Amino acid sequence: MSLDTYLIFFLTTTIVVFTPGAAAIAVASQGAANGGRRAMAGVVGIASANVIYFILSATGIAALIVASNLLFSVIKWTGVAYLVWLGLMAIFSSSGAIKLNANQQKSGPLKLFTHGFVIEFANPKALLYFAAILPQFMDTSFPILPQLLVMGITTLALDLASYTCYAFLGDRLARGGFKDWFVGVINKLAGGALLFAGFRMATVSTTQ
Repeated sequence: MSLDTYLIFFLTTTIVVFTPGAAAIAVASQGAANGGRRAMAGVVGIASANVIYFILSATGIAALIVASNLLFSVIKWTGVAYLVWLGLMAIFSSSGAIKLNANQQKSGPLKLFTHGFVIEFANPKALLYFAAILPQFMDTSFPILPQLLVMGITTLALDLASYTCYAFLGDRLARGGFKDWFVGVINKLAGGALLFAGFRMATVSTTQ
């Protein structure tokens, strides 16, 4: 892989990874409720889901999943339902998505990991992204495996860096001593963003 090709891949993936989405809201919520360090379990869960999608794409299995309307639809509508539920909980629940009660019970690492993994793995956009983008940066005049390893490690590093930032941003928000009304506004905005993400996910098709 030439340096120019790698830099384009790096920039493209950085923009995609750092753009706020459902996973970013989820891990920020974990950071606010459990602290940034504990929320790292959720960060690893999100990154693990993307690693699986990357491997599936690299081995060509993703193309088969995308080609199967039934399997793709199951993944898509599971993700849609989950995001809508999270969005409605954020808007109408008294606790909301971003919970700033310092006295509340902390979630265990396994629960945080599972939450992060599920919300990312149920997002077919990640599957489509890897399935579509990897071939664009492959140079068949060079060995394929080293290129995949470079792109895979880069993607994993960017995932960990991005969602770690969101986890500690949520932690910082919780430590800021914000008024209840401000937290309520944040929850409404987070809920709206989750519902919008669910709507966008519902419009995703294998032809995109």
